[in-house]
Amino acid sequence: MQATSISNHESDFFETGRDSHGKQFNLTEMSVPIKGTNEVLEYVNCRLKNNDTSFFFQERNTKTQIVIHFTAGFLRGDVAALSTPNNHVSTAFIIPRNGKTLNMWSSAYWSYHLGISPKANNIKASQRTIAIEISNIGYLIKKGNELVTIYNNGKDDYCTLDEDYYYTKLDAPFRGQEYYATFSDKQYHSLITLLRYLTAQYDIPRTFLPENKRYNTLPIDELFDFKGITSHVNYRPSGKWDIGPAFDWERVIKGVTKGL
Repeated sequence: MQATSISNHESDFFETGRDSHGKQFNLTEMSVPIKGTNEVLEYVNCRLKNNDTSFFFQERNTKTQIVIHFTAGFLRGDVAALSTPNNHVSTAFIIPRNGKTLNMWSSAYWSYHLGISPKANNIKASQRTIAIEISNIGYLIKKGNELVTIYNNGKDDYCTLDEDYYYTKLDAPFRGQEYYATFSDKQYHSLITLLRYLTAQYDIPRTFLPENKRYNTLPIDELFDFKGITSHVNYRPSGKWDIGPAFDWERVIKGVTKGL
């Protein structure tokens, strides 16, 4: 999909409530105050019309960490994949490029989202963390003057090299890739607001890994001890690129920690 088509793609989901698998959702705009502030989190409650809840566990656990992901996809497919019946791989939140934060299920519950092994670590890590997915196609492949996605055998046009609003080229490759799709300003704004809400709601420290560890896979014991905000790459040594240095971490850190 071309980057210029994403807006219409997302609008279609919000107008129809239908994901790419044909599942139908009820979408309800809601808001909630952020504890200890005058701020408000605005979000869209996204619930399947058939009331299926089989893709997450309705079990409450103490939350000590928030893990940021990107979807490597587009919104209608993101919603479909993260609400697959009986799959139990999901996240409580998805933030599309238009910034309308989707809440798929209560953040007090849990589902698998890290894919680490052994299984006991995957359970423990998923139970104690809250996952946020940002709708973003991820890394891009250069083909002449075009940047294409990994789909359709690397022939799916995303943007041209002239459309630098839609991509970032790193000075040095991250996990073998140097071109990454950008995140929108609305996504950054919504992510910061959501992180401020969740950290206040669950008493999670507004702390981030230091830059020398931010893009590294860390020992599982160190991750279990860390209380704050991490990303998927801290749990997985390969096969994942979310979220590396193409993401504006400093913008997010400044926004989340303001007033501290």
